[in-house]
Amino acid sequence: MTNLSIHNVLQNLDVAGRMVCWAIELSEFDVQYESKGPIKGQVYADFVVELSSAATHQEGALFRWVLSIDGSSNQQGSWAGVILEGPNRLLIEQALRFAFKASNNQVEYETLIAGMLLAKEMGAKGLLAKSDSLLVIGQVTGEDQAKEPQMAAYLEYVQILRETFEVFELVHVP
Repeated sequence: MTNLSIHNVLQNLDVAGRMVCWAIELSEFDVQYESKGPIKGQVYADFVVELSSAATHQEGALFRWVLSIDGSSNQQGSWAGVILEGPNRLLIEQALRFAFKASNNQVEYETLIAGMLLAKEMGAKGLLAKSDSLLVIGQVTGEDQAKEPQMAAYLEYVQILRETFEVFELVHVP
């Protein structure tokens, strides 16, 4: 599919030659040309409505969104991955690169916060978060204390975000 008219494509001899070769090869498969056509703004509006309505409730029961996170930090920088799974096989993936120096634990907190904010934006009411960071999970669940001031600040913000969900659970995934 293309937006170009066939006249514009055929003016380029190199492209026209390749097209003739492909036309000969593909002629046995009954391939037909179709114009791409315009994309209307209503498509985007329908997409947003579909996502927001699917995110609320499903048949009166609270739907639980699943958040999988992982972060890493080294001398070259800090990176993170966020995967949010929602209703109707909705899958949102984000790759993050942080422009500041951070420890692995700070990156894990940043990733958790980014995922929770994404889930909140999508209208999730119940969230199951999965992480491989025992320290972050221990601090969020209350099993461990955040002794460093920066970790305590991260923990406090996660606790504030946690209150925006009706159900929130953070589990360890090795």
